[in-house]
Amino acid sequence: MLVIELFKSAFLGVVEGITEWLPISSTGHLILVDEFLKLNVSTEFMDMYRYVIQLGAILAVLVLFFRKLNPFSPRKSSTQRHRTWMLWGYVVLACIPSAVIGLPLNDWMDTHLMTPTVVAAALILYGIAFLFIENRNRTPAICHTNELTWKLALGIGLFQTLAIVPGTSRSGSTILGAILLGCTRPVAAEFSFFLAIPTMLGVTALKLGKFFVEKIIAGQSLFTTEEALILAVGFFVSFLVSLVCIRFLMDFVKAHDFKVFGWYRIVLGILVLVFFGFKFLLFPA
Repeated sequence: MLVIELFKSAFLGVVEGITEWLPISSTGHLILVDEFLKLNVSTEFMDMYRYVIQLGAILAVLVLFFRKLNPFSPRKSSTQRHRTWMLWGYVVLACIPSAVIGLPLNDWMDTHLMTPTVVAAALILYGIAFLFIENRNRTPAICHTNELTWKLALGIGLFQTLAIVPGTSRSGSTILGAILLGCTRPVAAEFSFFLAIPTMLGVTALKLGKFFVEKIIAGQSLFTTEEALILAVGFFVSFLVSLVCIRFLMDFVKAHDFKVFGWYRIVLGILVLVFFGFKFLLFPA
């Protein structure tokens, strides 16, 4: 039975590693996957597990962009180190709206809007938005992250707050916002990855902290040996798949637009509506 659970965890790690970075909504996929594949664990462990495999995805960004994000690199000139600090300043600034608006509403959104209808609507709406924006004739003004400004970073951060609506996709909202504000596709995708670091670390720290505190107060062990193995597999698979997915997207957007992701979101949203519509008709609550 443990082997089966480890295979399930590996599959969930693959889903997380792909959908966290592509603008296609990890929530939309996980809500479907959860209907067919469930780990044999408690609800509280599963809630914690989702954030642990997110840490694997974040680690992939840090590994791939370590040199660019490292302001202490001896290989960088003083000008390059200054630009790196400026980039981190933009990232922190862009995360402020999510911290102020998103974090207080996160639990409420999960409780009241985590429904197939809302997720499907967000998938379809943003899919249409990608198609509309990519059909516009535009000349991007920002072709490199060195050209970002404080005003632009804050604007992208405001778009990121839209991701609190389930099904929106954090990467989808930030990429769309960056493109609308004049960034090239590679810059939009790259900055979206950077924003994920403090944003996802902050949310993950809060969720994991809450889980650990509740366990300690109740005098219970954090998790069993089997649960630790399940966590480890999901974490490392998410990390490895994220490495591949991030590299793929950065190469893809250099020569292609985001229309394929727009169409994919629309099709997935329709599938979510159809699936849960039939489920409601056949098995009404």
